[in-house]
Amino acid sequence: MNSSSSSLNSFYSSLARGIDGLDRSASPHLLCLQFMQNSLSLLRSTHTQLTQLVKRLHLPAGESWLDEYMDESTRLWEVCDVLKLGMSGMENYCTNVTHMVSLVEDLIRNGDSIHSHIGRQVARSITGCRREAISLEEENRVLAETRLDMLPLQQSDEVYPTESRLNGFNGFRGVLYAMRSVSSFLLTILTWGLVHWWPCSGPSFNGMSSFGSAYMTSIERLHQRVRIEIEQTAERPGILLYEFQIVRALIQELERNGSDRLEMNEKVNGLKIWIDLLRNGCENLVGQLDDLFDEIVEGRKRLLDLCSNR
Repeated sequence: MNSSSSSLNSFYSSLARGIDGLDRSASPHLLCLQFMQNSLSLLRSTHTQLTQLVKRLHLPAGESWLDEYMDESTRLWEVCDVLKLGMSGMENYCTNVTHMVSLVEDLIRNGDSIHSHIGRQVARSITGCRREAISLEEENRVLAETRLDMLPLQQSDEVYPTESRLNGFNGFRGVLYAMRSVSSFLLTILTWGLVHWWPCSGPSFNGMSSFGSAYMTSIERLHQRVRIEIEQTAERPGILLYEFQIVRALIQELERNGSDRLEMNEKVNGLKIWIDLLRNGCENLVGQLDDLFDEIVEGRKRLLDLCSNR
């Protein structure tokens, strides 16, 4: 086996291990922040591995392989930009919920009535946070429908490319197809969790295992787990992120039980924990997205320099 074939096999094996590792790391609630962070980490790793592999494939300068990579990295960048935009409203949401929690704690600590001035302020703040969650989901729906319609997550070329096409440019096209398959899957998960999910959205990965690659089998298996969870928990379109849904549900319960001080105290204690998890997790994801943008810029520069030096 020559060095190029060994490098290709290593890349494909790494993809399968990455998806299997993501599957094993998943908690009972798949669409949670930890799963989102692991998915984004795998997306970054896949892109980095591809750009590092190019040098070992001895690709000819001035050929279309570079244009094909540029097209795919542009798609990756633009979908990740949608993810970042979709999360931008989450920071304000977390800030307002934290302020509302502080008001409720003041109400409980001072023993004020829900009908007092502070009580009425608390009631308005709780209602405002509930409405803000609705507004955030609506803004993300519009964002997803306008931007992602122009950036389809599914692959644009044939579903199952021919072996001769996959072998093009010393196997680079097969590698690029594999990265596109994995990134389409991961971007779909990230979009559903962080931006917007709606019935029948995203690409279909059914039947991928028949294509014969281990990473395809791994994608299909994990995709089925995600689909099952959505079917069991998602009652309407929106942001599926588990921590966001928990915070939203606690606020609704707080609004319903606003006159019961014991219930309010219990819900507020829960909210403090979950809103911290939500805020810190989203900050981590935004940081990872920024790192990915830097890595795409560096990857493009590396490949351009590689061509210029040949």
